[in-house]
Amino acid sequence: MLESYLTGVALNGGLVASIGAQNAYLLGQAIRRQHHWWSAGLCIGSDVLLLAAGMFGISALLVTLPVTMEVMRWLGVAFLVVLGAQALGRAISGNDRLVSARGRLRSRRQVLLATAAVTLLNPQVYLETLLVIPSVGIQLRSAAIFMLGAATASVAWFAMLAWGGARLSGWLSRPAAWRAIEIATGLMMLAIVVHLVRESRLFEVAWPPP
Repeated sequence: MLESYLTGVALNGGLVASIGAQNAYLLGQAIRRQHHWWSAGLCIGSDVLLLAAGMFGISALLVTLPVTMEVMRWLGVAFLVVLGAQALGRAISGNDRLVSARGRLRSRRQVLLATAAVTLLNPQVYLETLLVIPSVGIQLRSAAIFMLGAATASVAWFAMLAWGGARLSGWLSRPAAWRAIEIATGLMMLAIVVHLVRESRLFEVAWPPP
């Protein structure tokens, strides 16, 4: 049970923390302190609903189709490799896109509409919640506990962005801070890739246990 929970936290934590439009927008609102908790709440709600749809919808299909599950595993591996490499690449090249300029005040409605756009109009969020995460969770002992761990990571991450962005706006605006996050994210994703490959049927055939 604990392994399923911690895997859900680690996997979704690595995915949700990858720097993108959604995180950049929420962090910018937090630094400006403009309806950032409303924005975080929408991010959390959307993520949890999509995770539930993926785990308890697509996962049921994967149980009945072992070949499909193996295909999903390798699609997940490829996707995580790309995301991990991109995160490490951004850490090496530098990423100052998150530095927030002071802008005009926005209404709560404007902030929520913009948050919904950067969340739901991003195809990556569907790949992660409906493809990558279920392909891992269905292989664990408890899909429900894995889902709880993944949801915990979403709640913790978006709440941290909203709270931390407002409290630590000066420090978080420094590119060095986000470079460290990019490195941790990339390494976490690549570690999960190693785990997925070692658990695959092809790995067992190529390197059978002694």
